[in-house]
Amino acid sequence: MKPWHQRPREIRNLFNPAFCGLVLARGLESYNQLAKRPMPYSLTLLILPLSLHKRTRELIRSAPRTYFTKILQGHPEIRVGFALRARGLFLYTMEAFAYLMDYEAITVDDSGCIALNDKIVRKTIKGSQDTKDCQTVARLLGRKLAQVNDRVTIYTMLGIRP
Repeated sequence: MKPWHQRPREIRNLFNPAFCGLVLARGLESYNQLAKRPMPYSLTLLILPLSLHKRTRELIRSAPRTYFTKILQGHPEIRVGFALRARGLFLYTMEAFAYLMDYEAITVDDSGCIALNDKIVRKTIKGSQDTKDCQTVARLLGRKLAQVNDRVTIYTMLGIRP
């Protein structure tokens, strides 16, 4: 990955570690609340590719009460290019985790599961409409992933392997 100052302005704006960390935090927050346990690391890698992709974000946001597996069954187009998006966002996800760790906003337990220190991250969602949408969908995703409660099923439905 290129040093920060050598990246194009668009990349610096879109994949800013603080913003990506906030999106991850929203997903972790709702997962932790519903599941009553930290989120497995492998599931955290799905939050950014699903929340930042506009069409996927719109599909998930349009069905807030629908199970994640049902959304994936009804919209197989979500899987198109998903593996490539997830792989492409991996390093940005790691940067976001580093940012969250620096601010002690997350903790990692012995099994590699990640919990949010919710006293660090504000509860209110602010920003432009796009940034609000990303955060809102990340919250929805956290809940939806907690409802499924099976990483293998989630990864299989997305057509990827951990």
